[in-house]
Amino acid sequence: MLDSRAEVRRFYDGGSYEGSPDPSADPQIVLERHSEDGIESFAMRRRLAYRDREVGQILVPAGPDFRTDLTSVPWLFTWLVPKTGAHLPAALLHDGLVADRDGSGSSYVADREIPRDEADRILRDAMADTGTGPIRRWLVWSAVATATIFVGSADWSRARWTAYRAAAAITIGVVLVLGTLATLDLLDVGGVVLPWMGHRVWWQEVIGGFAGAVAIPFVLGLTWGRFRVAGTVLGVLLAILLHVTLVLLALTGLYQGLEWLTRRFPRALMAAAGAAVAVSVLLVVVLVL
Repeated sequence: MLDSRAEVRRFYDGGSYEGSPDPSADPQIVLERHSEDGIESFAMRRRLAYRDREVGQILVPAGPDFRTDLTSVPWLFTWLVPKTGAHLPAALLHDGLVADRDGSGSSYVADREIPRDEADRILRDAMADTGTGPIRRWLVWSAVATATIFVGSADWSRARWTAYRAAAAITIGVVLVLGTLATLDLLDVGGVVLPWMGHRVWWQEVIGGFAGAVAIPFVLGLTWGRFRVAGTVLGVLLAILLHVTLVLLALTGLYQGLEWLTRRFPRALMAAAGAAVAVSVLLVVVLVL
């Protein structure tokens, strides 16, 4: 819940793979970096132990072959949820619970099998226990719950899984379409006019667009059944951050393009950069004088 208090002692040292966990010892996160084909991952040299309120003791990972990418966040959103931080123990725990398994639960050790949707709940509770802020932990839970909706969970029927996926797909699709139309409306392109924006001055259209970006995804999220909180949070977040994401994509594309040009044509790029600086200095002098 939003008022959950941190219980940091629920995390403790899981010991070595040959040893036993020690509930009296602080958790030790010892990572070994690996890179294969440019993809970075980490092996955990000691196990992480967590005592869940419903499952009991959970040990992650079960063996030394386990790999994690730390907090699984798309690089575009690491400014919102960084790869490391107070939430890292909870993220490592969740990685172990949802890692690909051979049916024997080899990525974690617990008294019973943990379905993926329950692993998401454990992540949310564990983030609260590490002191992660309520907004960040509900954002993260909404994101992983949405991923679970598309991947599926072992305790769902096919009909339930289909209903969840349909609701999520419709919500995401509608948000993307309306976000595009709202942009065209704001820029007065293509004759698009949304009722909640209309033909008004720009700041009134911005306010109307923001209201629509909150109200419409919120209503659509309510169709997600037991995941309605995730649906409303993710839908509103996607609508509000749509344009921020597009700007970040454009800036990243510009950066990647400059990196490529620097490698291929270093002298030409340095000359162009020098010319741009000289012209900028000259313009400033002319404008000031």
